[in-house]
Amino acid sequence: MTQAEHPERRAFFDLWGPYALLAVGVLTAAGSARAVGMTPAAMWAAGLLVAASLLLQLGWGRAARRWSGPNRASSALYFVRWALGFVLTWLNPFFAFYAVTGYYSAARQLTRRLMLPGLFLTAATMAGSEIGGMPPRGLLWWLGFLVVFGANLGLVALFNRFNVQEQAQARTQAETIAELGRTNAALQQALDENAALHAQLLVQAREAGVADERRRLAAEIHDTIAQGLTGIIAQLQVVASAPDLDVARTHLGRAADLARHSLGEARRSVHNLAPVALADDGLPEALKKTVAEWGERTGLRAEFTVTGTAEQLHDEVSATLLRIAQEAMSNAARHAAATRVGVTLSFMGDEVTLDVRDDGTGFDPESLPRRTRTGGFGLDGMRARAERIAGSLAVESEPGHGTALSARVPLVRHDR
Repeated sequence: MTQAEHPERRAFFDLWGPYALLAVGVLTAAGSARAVGMTPAAMWAAGLLVAASLLLQLGWGRAARRWSGPNRASSALYFVRWALGFVLTWLNPFFAFYAVTGYYSAARQLTRRLMLPGLFLTAATMAGSEIGGMPPRGLLWWLGFLVVFGANLGLVALFNRFNVQEQAQARTQAETIAELGRTNAALQQALDENAALHAQLLVQAREAGVADERRRLAAEIHDTIAQGLTGIIAQLQVVASAPDLDVARTHLGRAADLARHSLGEARRSVHNLAPVALADDGLPEALKKTVAEWGERTGLRAEFTVTGTAEQLHDEVSATLLRIAQEAMSNAARHAAATRVGVTLSFMGDEVTLDVRDDGTGFDPESLPRRTRTGGFGLDGMRARAERIAGSLAVESEPGHGTALSARVPLVRHDR
């Protein structure tokens, strides 16, 4: 129990402790007055000194409210109180109950330069009381006084050392607490900056995704719808110059087939603009439905598993992982000749991991040609999607032993 831990309790004792000790000194001195041989004059002198001590304590208590630490005024009052206690103890040794206040109040009332002199004088007063009163009567009493005085000085040195160590420890603790406060503030600032960077990264990923989708849609329109419309126009031109009705009907049928095919391609392109599966469900439920539908459509065995505590993810994170899963399963169906596909979504602290495994033919990842573009589909497209939200994509495969794909992205929660 240190002073720093209980400042209110220590302040209470500083205020009322001297009064209580003075009262104990007065009572014990009054009871022992005849035993120690106090004369009436000594009793009157003691009474006046007790009154002076009371006035000193009253003035001290009022002045101490304006002090923030040891100063010249508090040091002067300390030595005045010591002088009163010394004389009272000379008149009756039991007044040492009051003089002992000099021990515990020195550190808070004396400046550093006056600390040792004040403790030295208090030790002399206490030694005089402990040998039965001052002055010593004879050489033997003087020797006893010196022994007791030395013992008091030893105790003073020991307790002073403890006090210095306690103060040093308190300063170290205060510095540690301040450093922890600064570290916590810096950590909070870093977390805030990290959150801002995540938000900025997601905005950039959204913008990059929009640009990629525009390029993809433009390429699909050029490769499918535009070509289909060109074919329709060509067929209609033939109809316009057809020599007979049968030829015209044949080319009109071809134009109708091209129109239906182009309409289907247009609907597919619009459907792929955004993950419709996420419109009403979170990522776990959307992945579960997507895997089940894929299995029904392909006739392959498909399993989905969630590990960890599922959380509501940011829209961009959910869309990225869903697109990666769709592309990975599409690759498994088209290229891997797989019979079984397993999809696992794992929530791990500050990360989300999507694992897609198949038992297909596998391949050698090192043999794949490296392309410089960052968009498109396939492994490059999936890797680009993950990297746009500060994630990564790892692929493990070997010819004849299937493929395992793992996408790791930061766990960014849905905006509330």
